Amino acid sequence: MASPQFPLDRRQLVTALGTAALCPLLPAIGVAQGRTAVALQTRTDRISLRPGGPETPVWTLGNGDLRFKRGEVLDVTFNNALPVPAALDFRGLDGVPAAEPLTSRAPVQAGAKDTFQLPLRHAGTFLCDAGLLGDGSASPARPRALIVDSTSPVAVDRDQALVIEEWRLRQDGIVTPAGTDPKDTTLIHTVNGQTSFDISAPSNARLRLRFINGSPRNVLAVKLENLEVRVMGIDGQPAEPFAARNGALVLAPGSRTDVFVDAVGPAGTSFPILLHDGKQARPVGKLTVSAEPPIRSAPFPPAPPLPANDLPAQIDLKNAQRVDLALGTSSDWVRPADFKPTAAPAFQAKTGRPVVLTMTNRAATTTVFHLHGHHFRLLDRLDDGWKPFWLDTLAIEPGQTQRIAFLAEYPGRYLLEATAADWAAPRLIRWYSVQ
Repeated sequence: MASPQFPLDRRQLVTALGTAALCPLLPAIGVAQGRTAVALQTRTDRISLRPGGPETPVWTLGNGDLRFKRGEVLDVTFNNALPVPAALDFRGLDGVPAAEPLTSRAPVQAGAKDTFQLPLRHAGTFLCDAGLLGDGSASPARPRALIVDSTSPVAVDRDQALVIEEWRLRQDGIVTPAGTDPKDTTLIHTVNGQTSFDISAPSNARLRLRFINGSPRNVLAVKLENLEVRVMGIDGQPAEPFAARNGALVLAPGSRTDVFVDAVGPAGTSFPILLHDGKQARPVGKLTVSAEPPIRSAPFPPAPPLPANDLPAQIDLKNAQRVDLALGTSSDWVRPADFKPTAAPAFQAKTGRPVVLTMTNRAATTTVFHLHGHHFRLLDRLDDGWKPFWLDTLAIEPGQTQRIAFLAEYPGRYLLEATAADWAAPRLIRWYSVQ
């Protein structure tokens, strides 16, 4: 169902990714300490995507959010109960080279297991994903939200992750996985596994909604109609709060945006949640004011920034290592299944040195770039500064050149991803090292 108040197209979705206005982050705070044993298992499951139709087979990492505290160290045991190898990826967690898929940890074979440690340096919204090797597989692998709470309290009445997934469903109830031609399929979106995800809250309640684009390929926009939406964080890092324009958020595949909203109005007031895929908008849920007594006499005042993580306040671009990185044409980019750790790296950086990547998309389709291991700044066109926010994912239009900068803080070997925003396109990767 189209919405005349949500008139975006695919090009506007991509363009909007670079137009947010955030302020620099604050100094680091203390973190919690502790060890936690975590058991993760990939297995087969089923999901209902079409009322009255057959259930769809999928591969899953389990249900519900993974939730921990900043400063914890996770002792992870990963069991692969799938009939094919699997590689586990923790999207957005910086500086964990020992857990990096393919460069440090080989794919886990069918019926086998792996163990490793995962330190949680930053609070924020991240993603646990077993779909790195999933192109053209028998079933899609569903991601799982990974929430790392700050050690400082955050004043909200409800904290809800919303994982948006995209499905290309055939008539027989089988999903066409990314990396294959989606012809003769129906496009379906779900939020937390439901085709319509509804939230209810008392009047004047404040909600923290963590939107996650779980689509493996497409840039999506989400809009909460007739509601003030305050952006609080992007890609797992805090932001100086700002109002989302027209209540709309634009998310590249795998990216995350945290917002605060207040449930205002009398009981029964409803705020539709719309999803735009670049072609049309459709409802995927709603926020409704419940019949319970108001939780307080008036909404909270505007929220202060979220507790800060410890990313660098400044990056010295004058002394930066500069690397040109072509997207979309180079034979150096390979499918994850063809990756060899002995391949030459795209670049090598010394620990503590700034790095500037100049990326030109030579493909005919928007390309989504994802940097493992570090967050980056999006540089201004004239090289006289950067956009005041941190990212780990960036959508780059055809023919466009973008430059990003990051501080090579964490020694190790990390992946680079460059994937066309096209369902049939392959996921492509390279790697870089920090020494």
